[in-house]
Amino acid sequence: MVRTSGLRGYAALMHSLGGDAQALLRRHRIAPESLAGEDALVSLRAAVHLLEASAIETGRPDFGLRLSRMQDVSVLGPLAIMLQNAPTVRRAWEDVSRHMFVHSPGLVVSLHERSALFEGAAEMSFELRLARLPAQRQAIDLCLGDMHTITRLLAGGSYELRAVSLPHAPLAPLAVYRRFFDGVPVHVEQPRAALHLGPATLDARLQDTNPALRQITEDYLARHFRVPGESVSARVRLGLRRTLGTPRGDKVGVAGLLALHPRTLQRRLAAEGTSFEVLREETRKDAALHYLRQTRMPLGQLADLLGFSEQSAMTRSCRRWFGMAPSEIRRDGRPPAD
Repeated sequence: MVRTSGLRGYAALMHSLGGDAQALLRRHRIAPESLAGEDALVSLRAAVHLLEASAIETGRPDFGLRLSRMQDVSVLGPLAIMLQNAPTVRRAWEDVSRHMFVHSPGLVVSLHERSALFEGAAEMSFELRLARLPAQRQAIDLCLGDMHTITRLLAGGSYELRAVSLPHAPLAPLAVYRRFFDGVPVHVEQPRAALHLGPATLDARLQDTNPALRQITEDYLARHFRVPGESVSARVRLGLRRTLGTPRGDKVGVAGLLALHPRTLQRRLAAEGTSFEVLREETRKDAALHYLRQTRMPLGQLADLLGFSEQSAMTRSCRRWFGMAPSEIRRDGRPPAD
């Protein structure tokens, strides 16, 4: 689920573009009246599909970025209070990362001290945590756009955005993205959606903060929102997605990320009715479908990214998973039947 504040501005944007917001909302089983109260909960998967369908109906491939322009920090509700009253930008996003489940358990924001693209830079990434990932270009654009707007507000003159990475081939021209993201380079078909930031950004101190108000908000969240008990399998899936195609993507590497012995990891997964091998297979399957449908990445490069020893091994796996070769999946453009 996700709070409807994340769709703020949707109806107004659709109206300005000549689209029928109510018809699309109903088509995706979202009650139009739920958008009036921003604390209502709707299906995250339905919201992701809604944004994709809206881009198609309005003929605006930059729909997610357009919607982001109509939003601000307040879309995060009570999290916005914590964010605006943290001592530094780093602490602000660490707080949001820990409490993002209040907005949606399916959205993950992570800070990485070292950027995958720039030496000496940090990285703030965003991820949708959904099984059988749907097309998500617009949702990623919306959330990255919001992160950019919010971080620029918090850091002020210390904001230094060096680059943006997208995990898909965007439908809108790259020039549209560069204009939105202050003219910095935009790298497509990357392992994850992220903002790449100069270190001064995260170290910037916020002005006019109220530590007491921040503490009150944190206490309120602790009393009214139960932290979801995350299973070991969910943590392993996240670790696998972050290490896909790298030497750390094996059982020993992922166990190390979770501070567990590999045998302990396997026992806990068995208690949850699964195994590391099953989770790795499912993660590869989801990632393969995402990259084949939403990027133009060469198949040899994709095989390396997914951790296959050679392209033919990826082809065999795709035939087993989907009954189709990778080239057929990409050419067809539709999700294969399970």
